[in-house]
Amino acid sequence: MITHRFSDPDDPLSRAIAPPANETAEECTERLAREAHAQHVSDEIDEELLRDHLVFKKNKGMFKLLLLGQSESGKSTTLKNLQLTFAPQAWQVERTSWRAVIQLNLVRSVNAILDVLAEEMAPPARGTGPYGQTLPTTPYTSLPFSSVSRPLSQTQQTPPQFTPMHALLKLRLAPLRRVEADLKQLLGAATGEVPGSPASTIVSLSQSIPNSPVVLVKAESADAPQQADVFVRSHRSWRDALQEQCKDKSRSPPGGNRREQNRSGDMKRAREMLDDATEILAGCREDMRMLWDDSVVRAMLRRRRLKLEETPGFFLDDIDRISQRGYQPSDDDVLRARLRTVGVQEYSLVFEDAPLATAAIDTGGLVSKEWIIYDVGGTRTSRAAWVPYFEDANAIIFLAPISCFDELLAEDRSVNRLEDSFALWKSVVGSKLLARSVIILFLNKYDLLQAKLGNGVKVNKSMPSFGDRQNTAPVVAKYLYQKFREQYLQLSPEPRTFYGYLTSVVDAKATASTLASVRDGIFRQHLKEADLV
Repeated sequence: MITHRFSDPDDPLSRAIAPPANETAEECTERLAREAHAQHVSDEIDEELLRDHLVFKKNKGMFKLLLLGQSESGKSTTLKNLQLTFAPQAWQVERTSWRAVIQLNLVRSVNAILDVLAEEMAPPARGTGPYGQTLPTTPYTSLPFSSVSRPLSQTQQTPPQFTPMHALLKLRLAPLRRVEADLKQLLGAATGEVPGSPASTIVSLSQSIPNSPVVLVKAESADAPQQADVFVRSHRSWRDALQEQCKDKSRSPPGGNRREQNRSGDMKRAREMLDDATEILAGCREDMRMLWDDSVVRAMLRRRRLKLEETPGFFLDDIDRISQRGYQPSDDDVLRARLRTVGVQEYSLVFEDAPLATAAIDTGGLVSKEWIIYDVGGTRTSRAAWVPYFEDANAIIFLAPISCFDELLAEDRSVNRLEDSFALWKSVVGSKLLARSVIILFLNKYDLLQAKLGNGVKVNKSMPSFGDRQNTAPVVAKYLYQKFREQYLQLSPEPRTFYGYLTSVVDAKATASTLASVRDGIFRQHLKEADLV
């Protein structure tokens, strides 16, 4: 019990904390309980501050790796590959927690189709309609693409042959609205949507950035849909939260203080939401597959120019597998899953393979067995958060997607994505704070570049400096590699080795080989700096 001594009744502080003069025994008990709770909260805050201080001291001597690049460049997928390659046991533990994210990716795609279907089947308002007239422009809450007003061609003016089955599918799949809302809540109160994801902003418009090593020109284009991407803010470790919530129910303590009881109740509700989402998905499996396989629906999406299969987090071809009650994510599923990073995510990677552990011991800990990896948001509004991490960075993996030479930034529709990558690269390699950091370039999304060029897209229409070179992926990649290397050598504050790789980070096997080379290169560089080689 908390007691107070009031030695000086004239002292203002003593009067302020003194109990009310006419306090009853019941009121005294309630007051003391409040004071005890406040003291408990204060003690917990002190303990958390102490833990943070100890973590800071521990991390101070650790190897720090930054993942930098614009939004949708592949930073988070690279982080997953690092864990999959060098910490497979920890990866196995974490992999299950991605189930909710993958289910959310699937549900959002289905709801996106349902939103378009509802718009197309709706009766024309005020004498207008979607066929031969302007499309409605009111966005839908669950639709990850904003409706776009554009004139339709003669072939597009033909109304689709909707049937009563399409209306029935809309009704049967209505429970997925609640599933989407529940999964967003489950991933945290900080989960929201960012409009205009670059993944689905496939528009061939650009405006040159001054002093860019390549000049891109404005090309013919129609408006294209934009995606509202799900993200999670950096202050919440959603993986830890889901792993805790997915623990066996028998591990929840039956008693404990009010805070522990509330936490136990939250975990129980979270498990129930996960179970409900899984059951609803299983019950809607046939209808989801029927919707996605329907030829009329596919034709409708083509008319709207909605290429869901080109967006991150696309799982509509895996409906049967993901909607199983016993579904567990595969490595490939997790690499393809999409949850946008906002702010800075800190991740501890403990290398589990023996060679690096031995090397760390032999060099006196010069190359730490544990790395701290920072995955930072790549949107323009997030880039101010990068600078504080530069000073202590030992190495940087910079990801530049090379398939986006004809695409625009979602947050600034006047800036070409490739030129934005060059501008970022220039600021990173020229930074004096990073003069002694190892910088590795990943020319990422090579697979998408191959697919785009295979579909007949001409690079020189967007990048005149490419000239009459052969319009193939190897030639384009070599051209861009040379441009990035030239900037690196010209702008580096101190002479240093250039490391550049062509990557497709959704390819786990190929990326594992690349990351092994990256790790060995970093290792050799630090031995060289220590005069050990």
